[in-house]
Amino acid sequence: MARTALKVPLDEAVEVVVIGTGAGGGNVIRELCLAGVRVVALEAGPRLDADNDFEEDEVGMYHKLSWLDPVGVSGPDISGSAAWICKTVGGSTTHWAGAALRWQPHEFKAKTTYGDVEGADLVDWPIDYDTLAPYYDKAEKLLGVAGAVTKLPKGNTNFLALKHGADALGIDANAGNIAITTEDYLGRGICTQRGYCFQGCRNQAKWSSLFEAIPTAEDTGWLDLRPNCQALSITTDDNGRASGVVYADPTGRIVEQKAQYVVVAGNSIQTPRLLLNSATPRFPDGLANGSGAVGRYYMRHLTASSFAKFQQPVHAYKGITMMGMVDAWHDNRPDERGFVGGFHLETIFLGPAFTAVFVAPGPLTSTSGSRALWGEQLADLMESYTHLAGLWIVGEDMPQADNRVTVDPNRKDQFGMPIPVVNYADHPNDTAMREFAWGRSREIYTAGGATKVWDTPPYPATHNMGTCRMGSDPSTSVVNEFGQAHEVPNLFIADGSVFPTSGSENPTLTISALAIRQAEYITSVMAEEMAG
Repeated sequence: MARTALKVPLDEAVEVVVIGTGAGGGNVIRELCLAGVRVVALEAGPRLDADNDFEEDEVGMYHKLSWLDPVGVSGPDISGSAAWICKTVGGSTTHWAGAALRWQPHEFKAKTTYGDVEGADLVDWPIDYDTLAPYYDKAEKLLGVAGAVTKLPKGNTNFLALKHGADALGIDANAGNIAITTEDYLGRGICTQRGYCFQGCRNQAKWSSLFEAIPTAEDTGWLDLRPNCQALSITTDDNGRASGVVYADPTGRIVEQKAQYVVVAGNSIQTPRLLLNSATPRFPDGLANGSGAVGRYYMRHLTASSFAKFQQPVHAYKGITMMGMVDAWHDNRPDERGFVGGFHLETIFLGPAFTAVFVAPGPLTSTSGSRALWGEQLADLMESYTHLAGLWIVGEDMPQADNRVTVDPNRKDQFGMPIPVVNYADHPNDTAMREFAWGRSREIYTAGGATKVWDTPPYPATHNMGTCRMGSDPSTSVVNEFGQAHEVPNLFIADGSVFPTSGSENPTLTISALAIRQAEYITSVMAEEMAG
């Protein structure tokens, strides 16, 4: 039976403030509350209701879910829109497609595996696959991952178009593990194949912290959830420990919530922005930034897409958006391929509006210098909408120090907070991998009977990683293996920004596993401090 909702006074130091409610924040919140820890959760966006707020309108839901406050951009491979991140309870788990893949063991040891790659700052993670494996197990159960704890669903027509070509070439195409329930599991909703995975799952079959982690935490009576509350800075005491979070409440009033511990889970753009905006005389370059690594090594995965036109209808918009994949090139074979690391081909599809914008995007939506379709070419694409199939290329990109997030002191948001600026440029390894992946995609679709294939450049980034990398050396990293800031022992980071390298798998399952492990560690630290 659910307990009465928690309400913590601002001047009372709650045990933990968590900033952000997505995959990282949501999992930390659930685990802490289940352990009997009081938590105040600050979410910059609103709490949406699946029944009343979700709709079959990709443009409408984009505006309901997305972080639309200004984000500055620079660099040759970012133009009008750097990233698609969400500003709502549940964070980007309301938008994600549900792909829930474990990292491969070698990807935790990129420096050891790949060696020195000129222009890249490769490192090994301070943990290995075996360390994270039991937390992957727990995350898969909590997320209800089909392929791990339930049966995988049958492929939709978009997947079958990919599989037909792959089969003709002797390449394996399979249904990838996905956090979508298609059978009874822990009272979850069951997928009805409505095809609007990116727009929020109305019947709650796709896992989101909005549907599972946050309600579970609320049921304990230990969660004080505060939507429409944007964190502006983290305060510190005379000992250099985090002491609270200054935020704008729903009325725009600037207030501070006192806290014993602070967990930042705002994603790889908003998290470094918050730390950089929390500079003090003791931390002149930003909170926890003695290494100078806050904001650096931004990664967004090597991404691109391929869309193919077939003579017969495909109706790829029906069914689960990211239904299946080809992982024939997800391992590391640089001598054969001309690049280190690997990639996956994952089925994806867009609604009519985004198809028109992104299949051959212009300079305001993707890489600078690109030219959008227009006139007869655009008309041909859209008249062929029901005959299209699509896939997304997801590959490991190289961490580079100059790919980074900074803040612009001259441009501020509605609360007077400097906006983030994202700089990104492809590494030559990224370019080589993308060209290779486009080639394999064209071969597969052509073998399956496609009459035309479009090489689509990256969309605004949804897999945002790096900027607060973990490591054992405080001089080169921001946090330790538990996401604990080297310089501020009661400050933790629980999102993809702690990734030292990106791997080739969608990041949400790994973020979730790390967050569960972090929450376990926080409770142990709290117990030790109380006992001491």
